[in-house]
Amino acid sequence: MPPNIKAQAKTASEVTVDSAEMQPNAADAVDAVDAVDAVDAVDAADAGKEEPATSNTSTGVLFESDEGNEGFQKCADGRKVTLVWRNILAFGYLHLAALYGLYLLITSAKLATIGFALVLYLCSGLGITAGAHRLWAHRSYKAKWPLRVMLVIFNTIAFQDAAYHWARDHRVHHKFSETDADPHNATRGFFFSHVGWLLCKKHPEVKAKGQGIDLSDLRADPILMFQKRYYLYLMPFACFLFPTMIPIYFWDESLMNAWFVATMFRWCFILNVTWLVNSAAHKFGGRPYDRFISPTQNISVAILAFGEGWHNYHHVFPWDYKTAELGFYTLNFTTFFIDCFAKIGWAYDLKTVSPAIIEKRVKRTGDGTHATWGWGDSDQPKEEIEDALILRKKAD
Repeated sequence: MPPNIKAQAKTASEVTVDSAEMQPNAADAVDAVDAVDAVDAVDAADAGKEEPATSNTSTGVLFESDEGNEGFQKCADGRKVTLVWRNILAFGYLHLAALYGLYLLITSAKLATIGFALVLYLCSGLGITAGAHRLWAHRSYKAKWPLRVMLVIFNTIAFQDAAYHWARDHRVHHKFSETDADPHNATRGFFFSHVGWLLCKKHPEVKAKGQGIDLSDLRADPILMFQKRYYLYLMPFACFLFPTMIPIYFWDESLMNAWFVATMFRWCFILNVTWLVNSAAHKFGGRPYDRFISPTQNISVAILAFGEGWHNYHHVFPWDYKTAELGFYTLNFTTFFIDCFAKIGWAYDLKTVSPAIIEKRVKRTGDGTHATWGWGDSDQPKEEIEDALILRKKAD
């Protein structure tokens, strides 16, 4: 970890984080209604209390220059933690159930149940990586409606909140990375950035700055809005009922094995894999693209999270659909998935970084970074847009 980040991490136990809104990385079924709308700018009551956006016209960012972020310290402000015991108990049960599920997986679960859990892990993972992350949060490529429907289904199985809210908070994370406005501020320490941010109340800056992020492109997607509107009905079926009933009905699996292996263990595993991107990939690994930011290149996270571990590159070029400079699929399964659908025309306008941009960036690393949440952010450098490669571009 860079010296300036390491020094600031001392106060890691004091941030305020609100898990009443459990996104972008895990939602709480007990209070999902509050979760999905807690940070929306349309919440007039909160808007009246919290700090307003710095611009009257939403541009997708809160500050229009690098200087605008100077007021944000890369450390917490010393607020006391307010624990959310409902979430602590819920996640406590989840992890105990997952441990028991692991025991049953080894000792008594049928191979078909294990294989089914693996398929669900793959589908739910892609719902996050190819869907909520690369497609909706960063707009790094475009997808026709059949692929968007598939990704919404996968995303609902993952139960990490509706893709709309996942994408919203992820944009805030990139715009205000490792400040008090970052939902899972890595300067708070490994545990906090991994799961602790979901166990206590949110820092006010997260809500205030979240109100200024442009979400008009997300609201314009009817498939995404359908999921958002009916999420509380769709999610319990997709994440819990369906994974439990299929093994019982089709291959006579026991209820215990179906619930604890295919549902609890599988869900807990994909949650922790996603959280590792926020924790391990902000701490362990090299920083070849920008040594002055915390995100790292973490091969272990890349394997588990289908290519999401190349985090130093991703924070420098968040609009690259590959989230990596690598040209092979072994450590980036999500890129393989997107490329396969690009070949049949369901994915198109794939944005990637040219070698010229990478070379320029490596040479000037240390001069600061222009924080962007993805393609189209008003802070995105003009040279990036001009030199970007857009693969399989759809004809106008």
